[in-house]
Amino acid sequence: MNILNTLKAAVMTVSALLLISCSAPNVEHYKNTSPNFDFKTFFSGNLKAYGVVQDFKGELTRKLVVDMNATWDGNQGVIEEDFVYDDGETQKRIWKITLNEDNSLTGSAADVIGTAKGKSDGSVFHWNYDVELPYDGSTLEVNFDDWMYLVTQSRLINRTSIVKFGVEVGEVTLVIEKI
Repeated sequence: MNILNTLKAAVMTVSALLLISCSAPNVEHYKNTSPNFDFKTFFSGNLKAYGVVQDFKGELTRKLVVDMNATWDGNQGVIEEDFVYDDGETQKRIWKITLNEDNSLTGSAADVIGTAKGKSDGSVFHWNYDVELPYDGSTLEVNFDDWMYLVTQSRLINRTSIVKFGVEVGEVTLVIEKI
């Protein structure tokens, strides 16, 4: 009887997770929100981000600060990110961004697998991409599901779910400010 109850609980949990994952909003859900998020306007010049990394249990694993510089030539942009973690590790990512007429964009970086794809609507920007993260002397391929919420014209909150095999294994939360 105990095995049957455990099986029922597992089926209910998986069903609930599937239902929740199917109900996630798309970026168009935010089209009437303000202030209006214009990717090129916000990501121009110097920016600074402060953040935390949490594991799948929500426990803090790292803190970080990121210095960014973004430049544009028409609808082609470059965003340089210099990460400094509280344990002294540093990392650099250079994004090459292409903005499209429909508020969508594509991006690439050395540690990004394939192409990042995103779109903004209202005060929100969402994009998704696969990354090779350094892990235990090797790399780990994970998916980043990034949601950026413009709070003011000079500040946004970025929440990134880190997903492996369809399961969230971590989360990064950043506050990004124009400086």
